[in-house]
Amino acid sequence: MLDGVSLDQLRTFIAAADGGSFSAAGRHLHRAQSVISQTLANLETRLGVMLFDRTGRYPVLTPAGRALLADARAVAGDVDLFKARAKGLAGGLEAELSVVVDVMFPIEILTCAVVAFQAEFPATPLRLYVEALGAVVEPVLAGTCTFGVMGSLPLARPELTRERLLGVRLGLVVSPRHPLASEPEPIPASTLSHHVQLVLTDRTRLSDGQEFGILSPKTWRLADLGAKREFLRAGLGFGGMPLTAVREDLAKGMLVEIAAEDMPEGPMMPMFTIYRTDAPPGPAGRWLIERLRQLPASCPESPDPARPMIAVP
Repeated sequence: MLDGVSLDQLRTFIAAADGGSFSAAGRHLHRAQSVISQTLANLETRLGVMLFDRTGRYPVLTPAGRALLADARAVAGDVDLFKARAKGLAGGLEAELSVVVDVMFPIEILTCAVVAFQAEFPATPLRLYVEALGAVVEPVLAGTCTFGVMGSLPLARPELTRERLLGVRLGLVVSPRHPLASEPEPIPASTLSHHVQLVLTDRTRLSDGQEFGILSPKTWRLADLGAKREFLRAGLGFGGMPLTAVREDLAKGMLVEIAAEDMPEGPMMPMFTIYRTDAPPGPAGRWLIERLRQLPASCPESPDPARPMIAVP
């Protein structure tokens, strides 16, 4: 019996519950009230339960009707999503979008873009990875990610197409308890060399033989930006961080910004989107790339692109 339940019956049930009457459901669905009544009666017969109490002037949901209404909405919503996804696939939309984003990319801007993406492409699942250095490039080269957002590894490969997105302002920071916090600025390289520098490490071999922004021979290497931030706050060393990631720490005095003699003030890290030239992003991927290039009103302002641009781990 339940196999005979149709989507049309469920939509009629939802319309009657939302409208508060069979006549209101008829107006919403452009059908006669008698057709609505008969459709709901057939549905109740199929289900074996009464959905509406008809003893009053207006039909009222029974306890069983209230319990089944949420399920009816879920089924109808799933079918709508199924239809939207099929339509998108027929038009060339990706079945799934896999993206890898540099850990240095501002999380506020990424979140705003992903929220908008979900609203624009509700039927397209998003698989998102946050990595650093070569771990951003490797899955794009392997074809496991449609595109990447790269910044901390300024790597150019002939098989990749690269498009500029925005710049991320960097700062050299330490705990206020760290000895460097009380040094006269700009701090010379000879002084920095006596202290541990916390830097991001590459999980791949794509940056073998390359160093980025190393200011001290004493380095501790971490593969996670969150761990680096916690180590900086604990006074274990100094290091470069995207200022968006430590904005609150600086405001609360948990970290302080320092100036190094051999490093320009307020350096910028350029962010690029990368993808295989022979496999460019589809409609959903291209839409997300353009969204990452924009700055929604609810997101922080873009850094000044006129500032110098260097990569600092």
